[in-house]
Amino acid sequence: MRRRHTIEPRQPRPPEVDSGQVLTHLSTLSAPASIREIAQGMELKNRGRRFLPRLIEQLRKGGEIEEIAGGRYRLPGGKAAGPKEAEASSASPKRGRDPNLVSGRIVAHRDGYGFVVPDEPMPRVEGDLFIGPDHLGDAMHGDRVLARIERRRADGRAEGRVIQILERQHPTVVGLFRYGPHGNFVLPYDMRILHEILILPGDELTGGLRQKLALGARLDPAMLRRMRLAELDGAVVDVEITRFPKAGLAPTGRVQEILGRPGEIGVDTEIIIRKHHLPHTFPEEVLAQARALPQQVDPAALSGRRDFRPLPIVTIDGETARDFDDAVYVGRLPDGGYQLQVHIADVAHYVRRDSGLDHEARLRGTSVYFPNRAVPMLPEELSSGICSLNPHVDRLVMSVVMEMDASGKMTHADFTPGVIRSRERMTYTNVNKVLEGDPEMNQRYQVLAEDFRRMKELALLLNARRHARGSIDFDLPEPVIEFDAEGRMQSILRSERNIAHRIIEEFMLAANEAVAQYLERRAIASLHRVHEKPDPRKVLEFEELAQAFGYSLGVRDLTERRVRVRHGHLQAPAKRKGGRVRPMTIALPAAEEIDIRPQHYQRLSEKIAGKPEERILSYLMLRSLKQARYGAESLGHFALATTEYTHFTSPIRRYPDLVVHRCLKLALENPAPAHASSRQTLGPYRPVELEEIAAESSEAERRADLAERDLMDWKTAQFMEQHLGEEYDALIISVQKFGFFVELTDVFVEGLVGIDRLEETTGQRCLYRERDHTIVSEPYRGTRGTAPKRIFRLGDRVRVRAERIDPLRHRVEFALI
Repeated sequence: MRRRHTIEPRQPRPPEVDSGQVLTHLSTLSAPASIREIAQGMELKNRGRRFLPRLIEQLRKGGEIEEIAGGRYRLPGGKAAGPKEAEASSASPKRGRDPNLVSGRIVAHRDGYGFVVPDEPMPRVEGDLFIGPDHLGDAMHGDRVLARIERRRADGRAEGRVIQILERQHPTVVGLFRYGPHGNFVLPYDMRILHEILILPGDELTGGLRQKLALGARLDPAMLRRMRLAELDGAVVDVEITRFPKAGLAPTGRVQEILGRPGEIGVDTEIIIRKHHLPHTFPEEVLAQARALPQQVDPAALSGRRDFRPLPIVTIDGETARDFDDAVYVGRLPDGGYQLQVHIADVAHYVRRDSGLDHEARLRGTSVYFPNRAVPMLPEELSSGICSLNPHVDRLVMSVVMEMDASGKMTHADFTPGVIRSRERMTYTNVNKVLEGDPEMNQRYQVLAEDFRRMKELALLLNARRHARGSIDFDLPEPVIEFDAEGRMQSILRSERNIAHRIIEEFMLAANEAVAQYLERRAIASLHRVHEKPDPRKVLEFEELAQAFGYSLGVRDLTERRVRVRHGHLQAPAKRKGGRVRPMTIALPAAEEIDIRPQHYQRLSEKIAGKPEERILSYLMLRSLKQARYGAESLGHFALATTEYTHFTSPIRRYPDLVVHRCLKLALENPAPAHASSRQTLGPYRPVELEEIAAESSEAERRADLAERDLMDWKTAQFMEQHLGEEYDALIISVQKFGFFVELTDVFVEGLVGIDRLEETTGQRCLYRERDHTIVSEPYRGTRGTAPKRIFRLGDRVRVRAERIDPLRHRVEFALI
């Protein structure tokens, strides 16, 4: 539901105080306050003080505050404080907090309502806080807000209203520029931004357009209102917000960039980059620092480094990779064990802490990879140049040298700065061909073939040891788009994993874990990769879905309780009272009360391996787990079944890895053992800095994932637009109240079969049955249909036809055949 506005001929100056600020101030007080005390506490100036009485009266009439004796005001339901209480409150530095106030981030829906995702769990409230269309106020999607709980529902959910904007999310908005009869505006591509952005006359002209039209600084307003430029009308533009929505006034903006026309090759990627606010251009000072770096290793930098150049070290990556930050080698030990060397680009040698390069890398947090473009964390001079472990050239590295016995158990690990010269730039495909005995590849890489076979031996041993301790593996395929020479999409395929992928994965896991254990043993404050135990509610939800397929996680207390999830809250089996079924709500158990271990997931993965339902249940299992994140404390990694883990192996593309490199360097430069009591001071970063970096990096990772998924959905819709009307075999992978989602067999594409389309096909009424997550068809009332009743379940095979593309959601919609 887009909020439409017209351009006002003249806007009144907004007041210096609004209702949200007053409500927020009152929420911090533990005693009622007079208008004068409120004005003093809020430090209002002349105009704000004059407007405050009128605003207080509006809030009182609206029931948002209440007046008590003596002309004092408070939030509704508060306890009236007497003079002594008020005096004590004003003298005390501690102020009470209204339990009904919630801070968090707004997630808006295109139909006009939204939810506040709270910064911290809300007591006695399940899920997020619902905000109706009339209670969003001036908030935009993504803003951090302060909201007030207005109503608590019987099902544990709550509804509220936004009372203050704490932080704006969108300094810019990307959208379609339109000329209108009453003014110019931009329609945001993000449908969750509910406002059209007004563009005042003259603010649509970028610097380039002004130069092209030879326009001066002073422009005739009448001429501007009549101007219609072909370059702008219907173009995709990026707009700087010059005024956010306030007191019912529409937001305004200034066009700062014209990206092209919808449908042009590459414009969709530019839109996604700006929609998710990905930093994509390097400041000139950062580029200057990058260009000033040497493109060859300085011989002076080799001092104090271990020389690995004589060894046949190789990189193994995908065919399209351009930056290589890890290289590996496996040798045999005299006792029959293995020596595994993992060499990682020494980015910290070139990117000094607090330099312009470092600040930009921290801002970006991670590289972002799109189907035909990357947004790197570091400039190309580093990411593809001096830091990349390119073949046949010297490169500086941080090395982990691990010794394993014949069973793959690590017996010793060394960490050292080093220098390597990669023997070959290998691909997963070619290494796999060597290992499968391909004659051409074995002849081409005959010098390295035996090394690859040793790598395979060790990788299988490491994988077996991880499996024995309970580590979970989800080999879910990802879509891969194939392009022709002109950049047009040819097909969408499933990603394929082979033994070469497994080799690198196992070696990187071993190196990351070894570094984490060493830093923890040395009591060096560093970053950790954290994956906590799953939320009990998610476990219960998955258990119910798994039982619909005849499977179970096998957690004993879950089976004994037979708990079911209903409408977001938990219910035990119903008890009968007076002949009627009465559901009994039970308390949600804490995480530690459910003995859930990674072995439960692992055993179920083994049971479903190779079964038709493997794809679906693996996906549902993954959804039941928490999202991994970065943290300043070592809280363990549930999925990997390890107590210490970090990210060390990708400093070219992940900022946390660069931080860990600096921590490891400090530990190696100070070999004296540290005691646990010194953890707060030993290390290049203070704990508070690490917490900030962890939060920023986790957010950057989520932002990148969303952007990559967003563009893939869009690319998929564009591809399928050329195949409307075609029929496909498909698998039902999700059943919802509004229909079911399918995954095509021959093309790796997902889409929706809406319940309305089902009713058209079956000629029957279709209903969602929650108890077993199915859609059931039944004849309409008053009809005598002979068509059999149909049930659509997860895992069913169906035949569908591509019907249409939802242009707003970039979603493919199918009809059942």
